[in-house]
Order: sequence, then structure tokens, then C-alpha cells
Amino acid sequence: MKFFRNLAAIAALLPATVGANVAGTTEAMAQAAPLDNPSTLTVVANFSTGWVRNFNPYNETTRLYSAREFAYEPLIIFNTLHNGRPHYRLATGYDFSKDLLKLTFTLREGVLWSDGQPFTAQDVVFTYEMFKRFKALDTLDIWERLAAVEAPDAHTVIFTLKRVNANSLYELARIPVVPRHVWSKVVDPVTFTNPDPVGTGPMTEVRRFTNQLYVQCRNPHYWDAASLKVDCLSFPQIGNNEQLLAAARNGKLDWFGAFMPDIERTYVAADPVHHRYWFPPGGTVAVNFNFDSPNPGNRAAFRNVNFRRAVSMAMDRRAIVDIAGYGYPIVNEYASGLGRLYQDWVNQDAERQFGRYAKYDKDGARALLAESGFRDVDGDGYVDNPDGKPIRFDILAPNGWTDWVNTTQLVVEGLNAIGINVRVSTPEPASWAQKLIQGDYDMAINGYFTGETPHRSYDTGFHSRFSGKTRTAPTRFNNPELNAALDAFVATIDPDEQRRSMDKVQMILAANTPYVPLFSNPIWYEYNTKRFKGWFNADNPVARPDVFDGTPERLLHLLALEPVNGGG
Repeated sequence: MKFFRNLAAIAALLPATVGANVAGTTEAMAQAAPLDNPSTLTVVANFSTGWVRNFNPYNETTRLYSAREFAYEPLIIFNTLHNGRPHYRLATGYDFSKDLLKLTFTLREGVLWSDGQPFTAQDVVFTYEMFKRFKALDTLDIWERLAAVEAPDAHTVIFTLKRVNANSLYELARIPVVPRHVWSKVVDPVTFTNPDPVGTGPMTEVRRFTNQLYVQCRNPHYWDAASLKVDCLSFPQIGNNEQLLAAARNGKLDWFGAFMPDIERTYVAADPVHHRYWFPPGGTVAVNFNFDSPNPGNRAAFRNVNFRRAVSMAMDRRAIVDIAGYGYPIVNEYASGLGRLYQDWVNQDAERQFGRYAKYDKDGARALLAESGFRDVDGDGYVDNPDGKPIRFDILAPNGWTDWVNTTQLVVEGLNAIGINVRVSTPEPASWAQKLIQGDYDMAINGYFTGETPHRSYDTGFHSRFSGKTRTAPTRFNNPELNAALDAFVATIDPDEQRRSMDKVQMILAANTPYVPLFSNPIWYEYNTKRFKGWFNADNPVARPDVFDGTPERLLHLLALEPVNGGG
């Protein structure tokens, strides 16, 4: 297989390739670290071809990944690595009413916004009322479940739910709260770029901003300043894994997370004393179908369950993990895509009935296509729909995400081998996300959220209320029975009832194959101990260690870090 040989050759040449690519990041890295301050932490939270000054915490496509948590602190952080244990931040407590329809948060006293104005319950009420007025902000569809929000005093917020939803606690605590005295003057908070954020988080002062580097520094009024030992965060512009590896090997980065081929050789060996990593288990990576594909032939194929099953059976997941993932991920052959992280929840009946469709069986995939009427009508060597409509599409993978691009190439080879005409397309990450949200795609690789239970992954991925709102819900597979099962899970706190609901969710997904799970992704996390200490790792597993947007625990990690001997 040509791609396999080429990939192996690339891996063998990586040290030389890395050296050659240092020039690609020279200007940004020259400015990046340590600057003139020994307690400036250099971070890569995402790839970019050029920074855009957008600190709007609600923007789903172009916001800077340092806006949430670092500039806007959440009410509570629930530690997913330790069964959802709460870490209280802007809130100091919460309480459900007996009927589970009212959720009360008690807010921390003495908190100031970074401009010195007091943070109060009215800011929380304003934020949620803004979501009600501007529907595009409400990507979690909070107001579909929320009846009212009120502030009986300056430090108490009461949310009234339309119906019982036990997960509301996690969702409401996660939303970034913005200052009423600033955002009430914003005409359109959806398009507002918020260039100078006024927040409650530890890092709100933008000291420098160019398209190649920006530096975000201490909030002068941060309520937990005694815990904060880092003065600034420096974000150099890095466009892909190769550039990141060049900077990392040269010791220019402190905290980052990325796939690295043969990490012991390509990263650790460059400085065995200080270069470290830890890859705890994470969420599912899968191939998404677009049930509403703009191409009629592709749409017809994707809506045929046997076509989707054949696609799944064409996936050599072990080869994908071993070759594209260098053995780091965990093969996901659960019919429902549940993943290793949640193996205690597995529905064995669903696996017995539909598990064969999640196993590699190239001959079985070809046979299933033939039995379902998919055949080569026009003689081009690829199958067409039973009615003769052609099937031809790209699979999108975000440019620069090397492991996902290589994974997608292997997916394409598997599909080509069973007669499906497909190729790889690599748009920029922001464009990839936008295409998934808008439905302007046929098939794409994607990742799913983790949470305290499997519910968040399934709910944000497949409940119809999220369809077309975020890139994690791009399939347009809308199933009322699935919606009902997901809603039933959060309508109770009884563990037996929740188990029954989750069993039903898995059965529906296993029977319908609305996506093709490939593997359970590791939580990519690398760090450099030369200038800072206090890092989370296997010996200090405080919380999820990665710095990615969508990981609230990264705030806890930042507060645990401090310079080594003053840094430098």
C-alpha cells in the first residue's frame, strides 16, 4: 500500500524534516518565549495560519482558544477525570429543589471584573437573557430547557427549568458569563469580536497582538491572585503538527497538546530531562456522514443504512491506530461508538446484534453493498446507487492535524478498496468547522466531547436540538426516539433509570450507524519542565491535563503551575 510506505519514510526522516521547518516558525518563536518575563508561559492551544483578534467566548469558529476559562472563568469546574468532582470558581455552591426544577447557584463574594467593576448575579442573568434574545449564541440550546433565570440578591442566581434535566447543572455552570456593563452596549453580540476582553478570569490583559503572536497577561483584579504564579501566556502562531514539533524539540514551548509520531524519539530524546508527556484516555474520533448532503447521489447513499454499515466494515481500525496514530489511540469497535472511557456503560445486547458492523471485514462490506443494489453502473470502477445516481465525495480533515489527515487517508484507501469513489480534502480548521456546522460537506472526520457520563458525547452529537449549531453535531441524523431516550436520561437522578435510557441510546445508534467510530483518542498533552513546575501527569493526576478549548480543567492546571527558580 503506497501510503503506508510513504508514511513510514516520512517518519524515518522526521528529525531532518523537523530541523528544516524551524524557519517556518522563526519569527513567531523569536518573540514568543521567554519574552522579558521569566513567568511567561508559552502555550499552543490550537493551530492557526494567522491570529485574528476575537475574544468573543461564544463564537464557534474564529474565537481565540484562550478566551474561555483564561479570560472568562466558569461558575464551577467539574473534574471529568474524577467522576465530575466540583471545583468552585465564580460560584461557591449549588442546590437543586426537591422537584429538580429549580437550580440555585450561590456566587462568590468580592469578585471583580478586570476593569474593577463588581461581578454580581445580575451579570449572570444578563448573560442568559442575552442568549434568549440572540438565538445564535445559544449553541447548547439552553432556552429550550430553561423557563426563567432570576437574581433575588447580588450573590444568588436561580434557574427555573421547564422540565427535569439533571445535566443542566453541568451545562449552566459551563457557560462563560460576560459583564452586563460592557455587553449591554454591544449592538450584535453574535458578530462582536470583543478585542479587549473584560473578564473575571486570570488572564485578561492583551499586552501584544500580531497575526503571528499574542500575549495575554494577568487580570489586575483577579479574585484568586494568590494562586496565580504565572504572569503571562504567550501564544505563537503555529500552523501544523510539523511546525509545532520543530518548536517543541527546540524547547520553545511549555504547554501544548498534539499528535507526535514516535514521541520518545521525536520529542523526548531532544531533552530527556525536561520533555514530558501524558496521554490519558479521551473521547471518540469518528467519520461523519452528512444525511443532508448537497449532492443528491451522495445523500441517497448516506441515507441507506447498509451503505453506512459497509463503510464501517471497510475501516481497518487497527491499522489506523498503529500507522496513523502510532499506537497511541485505542481501537473503537463498539457498535454504538461508546468508547473505552465509558466501557462500564456498554449495552451488551446492542453489541451482540450489531457489533459485526463495527469490525473490519472488507469482503463482507463488498457483499453488503452488492446485496443492497450498489453496483458500478457507468463502468468507472466505483459503485453507484441502485437507481444509477453516482456516488463521489471528499472526506474533510482539518489541515495541519497530521494524525487526522493520515487517518483520513487510510479511511479513503479502505473505501476505495470496496469500490467507493472518495478522496481526502484538507480545509483550514476554521473552514472545516464551519462546513460541518453549515452542512456544506459530504463526509468528515470529527471528534466528540467527553463528560461525566456518555450522555454529553451522545447528546451534543446526535440530539436534534444541536443539529447545525456546532461542529460536533453535523450528521443531520434526526431520530425522535433517540431524542426521547437522551431526554429521559437527564429526567431522573435514579441510576437504574439512567442505565435503561443509556442502553436504549446505544441500541438506536448501533442499529442505525449514523457515524463510523474509529478510535478513542488519547488526550494529547505534552509539557516542558525546564521553566515551570506543578504539571499534571500520571504521578500527579489532578485533572484532565490538556490546554484545548473545551477543557475547563485547564484553568486548574494553570493555577497549579509556577516558575522553576524564578523561571528563565
